[in-house]
Amino acid sequence: MRAEEYVAFDAVGLAGLVRDGEVTAEELLDVALAQVVATDDAIAAVVDVQEAVARASIAAGLPTGPLAGVPFLLKDLGCEAIDFPSNMGSRLYHGYRYRYDSELFVRLRAAGLVTFGRTSSPEFGIGPTTEAKVYGRPTRNPWNRLHVAGGSSGGSAAAVAAGVVPAAHGSDGGGSVRIPASSCGLFGVKPTRALLPDGPSAGEGWAGMAIDGFLTRSVRDTAALLDAVAGPDIGAPYYAPPIAGPFLAAINVAPRRLRIAVSERSFTGEPLHPDCAAAVHQTAALCSALGHEVTEAQPVVDIERFMRAWSNIVASGTQLTVHSRAAELERPLTDDDIERVTRLACEMGSKVSGADYLASVNAVHAVGRDMARFLVPYDMLLTATLAEPPALIGRFRSDRDDAWTDFIDYRLQHVLPYSPFTALANGTGQPAMSVPLSLNEAGLPVGTHFMARAGDDLVLMQLAAQLEQAQPWFGRRPPSLAS
Repeated sequence: MRAEEYVAFDAVGLAGLVRDGEVTAEELLDVALAQVVATDDAIAAVVDVQEAVARASIAAGLPTGPLAGVPFLLKDLGCEAIDFPSNMGSRLYHGYRYRYDSELFVRLRAAGLVTFGRTSSPEFGIGPTTEAKVYGRPTRNPWNRLHVAGGSSGGSAAAVAAGVVPAAHGSDGGGSVRIPASSCGLFGVKPTRALLPDGPSAGEGWAGMAIDGFLTRSVRDTAALLDAVAGPDIGAPYYAPPIAGPFLAAINVAPRRLRIAVSERSFTGEPLHPDCAAAVHQTAALCSALGHEVTEAQPVVDIERFMRAWSNIVASGTQLTVHSRAAELERPLTDDDIERVTRLACEMGSKVSGADYLASVNAVHAVGRDMARFLVPYDMLLTATLAEPPALIGRFRSDRDDAWTDFIDYRLQHVLPYSPFTALANGTGQPAMSVPLSLNEAGLPVGTHFMARAGDDLVLMQLAAQLEQAQPWFGRRPPSLAS
């Protein structure tokens, strides 16, 4: 199979070819590996390749799952797997090997996916860009290499957009699937809190704000992946509401007439970049044309209070990750172990008392109740995904000492104005998605963002499929990397 044929199919389509005997899993892996080489200099998205592991899994006989034979990549953060070492985006964890397979990976493997490597991440998933020092070079946006691919699942987004794989694993603790989806012209969903398994090593991440997800070019690929992995694992501390039927079946049914609140302003109260405001306006018009009731409405959110609480939780989690590794290595940390933003997060985390941490969790939960009340008359809220088009490389680079003084300054004064929408859904636990309906005049993707009621993942996916059918995006690829 040639690369131009490979990128013409999504993951479900490639699995169909394997099932019908038109192509083999080995041939698909050959193309994916060639695509890594062909795109590496341009985007630097894939940071570890385990070709022998992938070939051995094929030779052993793949499970007869719905995605059998499809090449797949894991983010270099989370989705723990024995055969796939991880850096977690950090020199502190360089080449770290897990002693167990996460339940998420077990389910992905059972779906028949052929995992062959990992994609870049910022250090410990902090930030809206993927420029970690451990890799020696930034991950670049396939649409324009002067711009970021987003973060923290930036490597996965760049790899999918560039045609290395049709879909890839990501994770999202403040927008880390949806930000790169918006930046790279992909579809990205953050499911309802606890819909996907976190075990066996943990019950939740960042007080339940972090959850896994996927970067895809088609809605049905995300549906198939969610069907493969959704549901609690043994010992989960809490469960999401059960899903009423498979996602793949649900997306073939049009959603009911939805009541959609739309806001063209940032949660900070500032106006959006004109390109982002235009994308929201166009998406709202499309929703209205599809028969949905669209109403202008601005939720009242104390976003600064929320982000301070979010930052306390993330800083505490980062400090735990760093100091756990230092204890394992049995040596003090050095300046070369972690990057500046991580050091600032650890400094902040060391000052967060137990009472402060619990107060932050309470503050996050309070905002969740506020958003639940806001959505009583609506099914979902439509906003931009980002307040600006994808940033230039270097703007959010972790080691800059000329831009931020501490971790809260980094979050509130620099990241929040750029990404004021996505983190809210992590705090509230609501499902949210970025849909790739727009390109600006510079040819950069501009995503729009929908946040639904908790547990309404099926409705969200039905709307995504309807939007995709009305304004298809699958065939739109970065011109600079088109085959």
